[in-house]
Amino acid sequence: MTQAPLNAQIELPEQRFAPQLAFLEAYDRGPRPPGWRLTPAAVVSFICGAQGLRCENAPAGLPARMDIPVKFIGDRGLVERCVITLAGARALMLVGEPGTAKSMLSELLAAAICGSSELTVQGSAGTTEDQLRYGWNYALLLAEGPSEKALVPSPVLQAMHSGRIARIEEVTRCLPEVQDALVPVLSERRLAIPELGEHSVAARPGFSIIATANLRDKGVTEMSAALKRRFNFEQVDPIADYAAEVDLVESKTRQALDRAQLPSAVDTAVVDALVTIFRDLRVGMTTEGWAVEKPGSVLSTAEAVAISSSIALSGAYFPGQGGVGQIAGHLLGAVRKDDEADATRLRAYWDAVIRRRAEVGGQGPWRQLWEARDHVF
Repeated sequence: MTQAPLNAQIELPEQRFAPQLAFLEAYDRGPRPPGWRLTPAAVVSFICGAQGLRCENAPAGLPARMDIPVKFIGDRGLVERCVITLAGARALMLVGEPGTAKSMLSELLAAAICGSSELTVQGSAGTTEDQLRYGWNYALLLAEGPSEKALVPSPVLQAMHSGRIARIEEVTRCLPEVQDALVPVLSERRLAIPELGEHSVAARPGFSIIATANLRDKGVTEMSAALKRRFNFEQVDPIADYAAEVDLVESKTRQALDRAQLPSAVDTAVVDALVTIFRDLRVGMTTEGWAVEKPGSVLSTAEAVAISSSIALSGAYFPGQGGVGQIAGHLLGAVRKDDEADATRLRAYWDAVIRRRAEVGGQGPWRQLWEARDHVF
């Protein structure tokens, strides 16, 4: 594992949460699947949180009691099924709408299970088979011929060598022939390297693969039936609980201000209004029971975090420019990125829902949003 650079914008989970991982490793001494750093129960506690854990043999420098905060807001049963899938050495596929924290969940799982989330392949139309199998150092290849020294292992091959988790992001964006390079890896747990003669690499205990795919990309490059059979599919849904989504957006906005070393407070009125609007448009129904037309663009929690953080930073850097009134302009930019017709849907929402709430709410945030109507027209 590489060391985190000083003042890194984003730390890897195994670096950021290193004390928690060390505590959980000492706290739960139960049976571990071969090659795992933590027990399956401890992995779930790391991701879903646990309060008041006491460890008599806590590592030096760590307290004997620790609260493990929640890192993934979602169904605990989903996390447990993911953990059991990987404990059985079966590959895991996380699917869902964009912005539902699939990548974050895969990072947390890998960090807890093997202590590293870095063995990652980013899928795209430009991803090659070499990035899933192996390549060559062509200078050495030309000078000395095929050899293990000239071999350049992919993250998947490195994970097989070391018994760790490999992560493949947006696997359905890869070409079908590239995807199918995973079939022998997942079925035989062995990767042949014919250039080295009768040579192959066998996966060590602890090896598995976590892949992610967006439902919006379904059919871009459909996975083969053979590859699908080798994954256990789990769907990650948007956050169901309103209060939990508000808490998440607020905490992530606070983190954005902290990273910028700004002492400003998070405007809770902005967060509340933003999450309410996103949920209205996401499901096509307001809390009052008013039907609204859903935009084609994905309005994920991650998008809400981005807008809330932008408004908070704007208010800190340009005093007087933050606040609820800025939601309209940011929201218009978010909804029309995929379909220009979504701008018309947002305007209809403003004229129907925002207007009616403004009439009832007096001088509250909905009045401010209605007064900012020109920003969406």
